[in-house]
Amino acid sequence: MSFQIHFGTDGWRGKIAEDYTFDNVRRCAQGFAAYMNQTGKTGEWIVIGHDKRFHSENFARAAAEVLAANGFRVYLTSGATPTPVISYSVVNLGAAGAVNITASHNPPADNGFKVRDENGGAIDPQGLKDIERLIPDRAADVLRVNAADAIKDGRIVLFDAAPAYISHLENDGLIDLQPIRDAGLTVMVDPMWGNGAGWFTRLLEGGSTRVLEIHNTRNPIFPEMTRPEPIPPNIDAGLKATVDAGADVLIVTDGDADRLGIGTEAGVFINQLQAYALIAYYLLEVRGARGGIVKSISTTGMLEKLGKIYDVPVYQTGVGFKYIAPKMIETGAMVGGEESGGYAFRGNVPERDGILAGLYFLDMMVRLNKKPSQLLDLLFEKIGPHYYDRIDSIFSGDRAARETLIRNSNPQTIGGLKVTGLDTSDGFKYSLEDGGWLLIRFSGTEPILRVYTETMHGDRVQQILHDGLRIAGLE
Repeated sequence: MSFQIHFGTDGWRGKIAEDYTFDNVRRCAQGFAAYMNQTGKTGEWIVIGHDKRFHSENFARAAAEVLAANGFRVYLTSGATPTPVISYSVVNLGAAGAVNITASHNPPADNGFKVRDENGGAIDPQGLKDIERLIPDRAADVLRVNAADAIKDGRIVLFDAAPAYISHLENDGLIDLQPIRDAGLTVMVDPMWGNGAGWFTRLLEGGSTRVLEIHNTRNPIFPEMTRPEPIPPNIDAGLKATVDAGADVLIVTDGDADRLGIGTEAGVFINQLQAYALIAYYLLEVRGARGGIVKSISTTGMLEKLGKIYDVPVYQTGVGFKYIAPKMIETGAMVGGEESGGYAFRGNVPERDGILAGLYFLDMMVRLNKKPSQLLDLLFEKIGPHYYDRIDSIFSGDRAARETLIRNSNPQTIGGLKVTGLDTSDGFKYSLEDGGWLLIRFSGTEPILRVYTETMHGDRVQQILHDGLRIAGLE
């Protein structure tokens, strides 16, 4: 029996050469082609892009050969391209959807296959199930053409997605870059050997602001980090470089540049929940924007507090942009985001955009004339301090049995705090008496069980997390 391809939180991911093979990528592309045909998109344009992982450009070309053989016309990026830029290309070019060859923040041995709809956003969960169902069992059932021939006759068109995206940022009211260019900041950027390399330098050149970069060449092994995910310890080298250079801020993008990490001028990490709250505060207070906020179940309660202060609705979804993107479109939300450090914005595509999120943070620094540490202080003055951490544990054994163990645990207290509720819509989220929470959830992309917490008690974070591990039978 052939390898069974399953789409998780954000597409299919697998280990290169083990299950992520050219044959399986082609099978996946054939399933996507069948889905697009079934949804009335026959013969339309599809955008295909890729990251800088091992063989990504060749996997992208293989997918293009399949889509072209199925009667679609393909825009194929001429080089590694950030995920948000690929997504914007879908809208800009009037394409019917996209395929993106990337494993985002996963370890070096992995690669992935993301799919996007005509809005440039993630395809909804039912659509992903339909694609899975349409993937042929045999590679022999995949249609293919030769890429060189398809390029020659115009079925595959190579293109540079960057100019249109940059024009979009500057001309569609998303951000005025000139004040940032003229602010005299020193910005340290860590693109984590990935697709974000050179982007902030290109966008901010021409003024008194300096952009310094580390890890800005292609290296699919991702040295100095376990994976290109913008959280400690992967960003430790960037934090040190920030302090050593006397930079004002650290901006980190993950492997495909759809996620953002931030470090202060003192080399302290601003965690993903704090970053989302700061971005929401910037939109509401600094820019005076109004509209809904979409958040995943694993992200911060600070957003509800900001929602009450500024009288805007907050919508909670399951984890992943396959839930967040549709909810943003449905509600016309101002911003959507999740605990992983991915944020999407109204006026752009409903896709995580680490580049625009980073520019928004720099703009907040400039407009308020504050360092990152001062911005965090300002936020906490508004809504009180919040403390967060997470533990990722390799999961083995029967998942269903472990889920039953968690479901039957029925803890009365966690971290010494009374449990006031349980939400099982995506994992197991325990509400705590201080307004904080503990979430136990299985990863949708890796064999990992994650335990997260947010609390008003900084001294109880680790106790809450380890109580969570005990509930899951991992301690």
